[in-house]
Amino acid sequence: MESKKSVKKNYIYNMLYQILMIILPIITTPYLARKLGAEGNGIYGYTMSIVTYFILFGSLGINLYGQRETAYNQNEKEKRSKVFTELIIFKFITMLISACIFYLIFCRNGDNSVYYKILLIEMLANVLDISWFYQGMEEFKKIVIRNIIIKTISLICIFIFIKTSTDLNKYMLIHVLSTLFGGLTLWIGLKKYIYKPKNLNFKRHIPMIIALFIPQVAIQVYTVLDKTMIGAILNNMDEVGYYEQSQKIIKILLTIITAVGTVMLPRLANCFAKKDYEQIKRYMYKTFSFVFMLSFPLTFGIIVVANNFAPLFFGKGYEKVPMIMQVLSPIVLFISISNITGTQYLISTKRQKEFTISVVTGAVVNFLFNLVFIYYFKSLGAAIATVIAELSVTLVQIYFVRKDFKLHEIFSLSINYLIASIIMFALCYIIDIFIVSKVLALIIQVICGIISYSLMLVIMKDKFLIDIFDENIKKHLKKKGGIIWKKIIKKHM
Repeated sequence: MESKKSVKKNYIYNMLYQILMIILPIITTPYLARKLGAEGNGIYGYTMSIVTYFILFGSLGINLYGQRETAYNQNEKEKRSKVFTELIIFKFITMLISACIFYLIFCRNGDNSVYYKILLIEMLANVLDISWFYQGMEEFKKIVIRNIIIKTISLICIFIFIKTSTDLNKYMLIHVLSTLFGGLTLWIGLKKYIYKPKNLNFKRHIPMIIALFIPQVAIQVYTVLDKTMIGAILNNMDEVGYYEQSQKIIKILLTIITAVGTVMLPRLANCFAKKDYEQIKRYMYKTFSFVFMLSFPLTFGIIVVANNFAPLFFGKGYEKVPMIMQVLSPIVLFISISNITGTQYLISTKRQKEFTISVVTGAVVNFLFNLVFIYYFKSLGAAIATVIAELSVTLVQIYFVRKDFKLHEIFSLSINYLIASIIMFALCYIIDIFIVSKVLALIIQVICGIISYSLMLVIMKDKFLIDIFDENIKKHLKKKGGIIWKKIIKKHM
């Protein structure tokens, strides 16, 4: 790479990008919840879960593998050009095969065939999406700038064209076209990073693609299968809709935290290629502090504000959503941890076998608990099964990295955030008891929650928070220059 990318800047860009990928349904959720209803949203969630499997089998593990391989060859244009060309051709062939099978099974007839036909465009869009390459190159700014225009247009189209529950097909068309055009824009300027290579060799990638494909299948089992099983077992799209809406809120909160994993994977992969193991450990400990600082208050915050938030956000007909959100809230913490130990560490250091074991464990646990809990507790049962599955993945991965890091030191990093979150929770709970108005209670809960949590970290002199302020202050002072500033800087170094 010509210049070293800033981890902080890349995190911000990637966080914006990840939020952008789901910001459209999040911003429009209150509107779509009322216009399409629980059944319409349920049909959307169910059909999307079906096409997700075919996209998974069509793309194999190429996105994750391609990001890592690009990161390994950041400084070698010839090698990364060859990797990119081989993988994009390979992915086109496999996705074409998957799309043909999908069409034959779902698109020719059936109640939802019209929606499945629209989702064929989603499969094409997935092939054209080369964000994995830019992520490997740590060029996150380009992804955000190009996609923000497409998503803004998509947002406007939803409010213009979606008026009644019969407009579900229009909503799905807007979604897939925005994904398609967003992917197309990423090809502009690609020549700067690659050129046409010779002597292509597709076979050399197959073993590693398959090795990464297996865990990707397992991950989809316990992240998408729940919606599929709710629809299949209960044949009730309303229940799928309740679960779909609950997950949307959890996902946007998770995006803020897990964006750091996408940024750190290429950085750690590059460190691993250089055998800089000490730097890897330093990155890991900082990342743990960061995700603990965010995941604990978000987990407790969801539980305490769900009853006020959900009715205001989703409107009538979604009475089950608050409880599902509360049950799902622990996965914010579990996924945040496993994103570090799994996606960020095990994948970047080529320990695919251990990563695979962990996610396969989660898939099996999720499937078995879904069979029982969905039948008895419906969408709430799927939420319980998801929490248990995510916990099992996290515990297995912690077991695998136990010898690489001092676990007691890692978990000691969370103590301040746990204490501050409990105090925040207690304060917000008291507010909910004494204030009748849901709108007023929610506003006060959010404001007091942020202030009380931040204040507690300051009182406890949280090291990670202090380090962040110190670093920013030093940078500010250095820009000022002068003898006085230099003395202050020297004193704090």
